[in-house]
Amino acid sequence: MVNQYAFFINSDACSGCKTCQVACNDKNDIPVGVHWRRVYEVTGGSWEKKEGAWSTTVVAYNLSMSCVHCIDAVCLSTCPSQVIWKRDDGIVLIDDTRCSRCRRCESACPYNAIRYDPVTDSVQKCHFCVDYLDVGLPPACVAACPNRAIDCGDYADMLQKYGNVSRVFPLPDPAIARPGLVIKPHRNAALVQSRDPEVANWGEL
Repeated sequence: MVNQYAFFINSDACSGCKTCQVACNDKNDIPVGVHWRRVYEVTGGSWEKKEGAWSTTVVAYNLSMSCVHCIDAVCLSTCPSQVIWKRDDGIVLIDDTRCSRCRRCESACPYNAIRYDPVTDSVQKCHFCVDYLDVGLPPACVAACPNRAIDCGDYADMLQKYGNVSRVFPLPDPAIARPGLVIKPHRNAALVQSRDPEVANWGEL
């Protein structure tokens, strides 16, 4: 029995192809411009001229992110209408049929995971493909990734298998909400962090 579902993200294996994002959008019929899963393109460094020649210190990595179904979900405690709830397996869900559209959860989420859909006038997010999980299938993003950079399972098992890393740039302090997330950082993650890191595709996200 799963006590708390979690995502594992192998940033070192992510090529930035965004197949996970496309699979999520397709499976959930998400309108253009709204993404439940997003791929951050993180860069750091610059070009330097030394003795008449240009050299680069630029390093980069990709990080696929969605709702991470936090153990201490801030969205749940923030919602005044009590339409956000957790299943017994830790998956955080939104009953958008009763949503008051105040969008407090959207602004409170430290992972920017809750998205406003102007077509339906509601807030939505990753629901871990619970319809797939309940019949023994993996979430669409996990199944679609060509590099197997995304996995999921019980949080305790993920920690034991992959280690206890849940923060790389640009993610917030995991103490805020205790995310159901384990990350294998990209081999350049430390270098990027030391070279004025930025998310290169904020406009897309």
